[in-house]
Amino acid sequence: MEQTHFDLIIIGGGATGSGIALDATLRGLKTLIVEKNDFGEGTSSRSTKLVHGGVRYLEGAVKKLDSSQYNLVKEALKERYRLLKNASHLASPITLVTPLYKWYEIPYMYIGLVLYDLISGNRRLGTSKIVGKKEIMDIFPAVKKKNLKGGVRYYDGAFNDAKMIISLLQSAKEKGCEVKNYTEVIDFLYEDTKLRGVRLFDKLKNIEYELTSDCIINATGVFSDQVRKLDDKNSKEMLKVSSGIHIVLDKKFLPNNEGIMIPKTEDGRVLFMLPYLGKCLVGTTDEESKVEEHPCVSNDDIEYLLRHIDKYFDVKVSKSDILSSWSGLRPLVINENVQSTKELVREHVISKAESGLISIVGGKWTTYRKMAEEILDFSFKDKRNLQDCGTKEYKLVGNNKNIINIQEKLNGLNYNNKLVKHLISSYGDCSLDVVKYIEKFGTKKLHEEYPYVEAEVYYSIDHEFTCKPLDFLVRRIGLGFIDKKGAKECLESTTEIFKDKFSWNEEEYTLHVKEAKNILDKNL
Repeated sequence: MEQTHFDLIIIGGGATGSGIALDATLRGLKTLIVEKNDFGEGTSSRSTKLVHGGVRYLEGAVKKLDSSQYNLVKEALKERYRLLKNASHLASPITLVTPLYKWYEIPYMYIGLVLYDLISGNRRLGTSKIVGKKEIMDIFPAVKKKNLKGGVRYYDGAFNDAKMIISLLQSAKEKGCEVKNYTEVIDFLYEDTKLRGVRLFDKLKNIEYELTSDCIINATGVFSDQVRKLDDKNSKEMLKVSSGIHIVLDKKFLPNNEGIMIPKTEDGRVLFMLPYLGKCLVGTTDEESKVEEHPCVSNDDIEYLLRHIDKYFDVKVSKSDILSSWSGLRPLVINENVQSTKELVREHVISKAESGLISIVGGKWTTYRKMAEEILDFSFKDKRNLQDCGTKEYKLVGNNKNIINIQEKLNGLNYNNKLVKHLISSYGDCSLDVVKYIEKFGTKKLHEEYPYVEAEVYYSIDHEFTCKPLDFLVRRIGLGFIDKKGAKECLESTTEIFKDKFSWNEEEYTLHVKEAKNILDKNL
């Protein structure tokens, strides 16, 4: 890089770090964001794909008269609205239905959801309703019918988390932010005892270099304690980690665009069945876990999900029906009075070390923007002429033009409907930029069953910070998340394009294919 000194260096290219990068750049700060792997690879692409206020936290707030849980819900609902508005090409409202099997549960759940709507105020996405038994069976033919009394329907948001990160970073880069993935912080630089910079390792070029900065923010999610200990080995741990486990099934298991929410499983966790990229996503969170880069989905995890599907549905699902699976870790701030991760609230905490390293730990996807605003206000509170936060109503890249007009233009190109729908939902108004690549490289599909075309790989490398085949197959188009077998089947042809773009030799090509296969065979 030409620039060697920055106002701000952000460590961590997930939801929080990307949000900080955009906010900081809009405030006029010379900003660099570095991520040791691909953007979002650690956790932020492995969420349950919901933008939500947290219904279960509201229940806890009411039962325990807990103001912290209430405020978390209130803030998250406000941020939910902003996220859906600022990234409407990647996020949209979703209706969730909860089937209930005891009469008293219906008014109990309904009253809670009415309160959820009231807290949302004029930012509500819809009105919660009681749903009759017949309607539930019509919507979800496979739902367990024995003792079914009815249910409730409420509204939340759903989004493409991995693409959201790219849109945030594209928006930041557009305003002058330096954006680097596969760049790891291996050490800190000090002047006396105060932090003044970082020593970086470029994992692709295999080189080390140093950069200085007025401020360094640690936004590494579940790895926050590791970075804090790199600065100060005596740092006290602030995080307890839980895992979110997910499996993906064929769309036939959820043949509509509504999701199902089971508020309390056998051990108190929440279970979701959601439509995602044309498939059925089943997931739950809050199982205590350990920190690792590629957490495993164990056989016990899969058995847990299958057991609960069997409990609430009359359809039999076996392991052979699972198209993909993954686990995402959740950073939870330690509370000395709470032992179980199921009871820990998704709050965030900002801390400053004696060296000057500033860390933000905890939080969740829905509140990423607010977290960024708070940490920058904290980090630069003494800086004169710093602009105010500009992200509240800032439209992200892909959401700046009329989508209806874009779709009309795409329809006029005689592409098939699936390709048009994919382009709009993945790229928003950048679809017309992708079209230029399609005009150059053709409409050859990567996989016969899916709409993705080879031209997208070229576009993604040029415009979406894509460096490796799985960056594209897993996190840019999501194929690895919904169909591992399908991702494997188009791995070699995809890697051929990378070989062409990056001038890889045969040995490099073979190594990249082998690395990608190993990850797909194990965990994403």
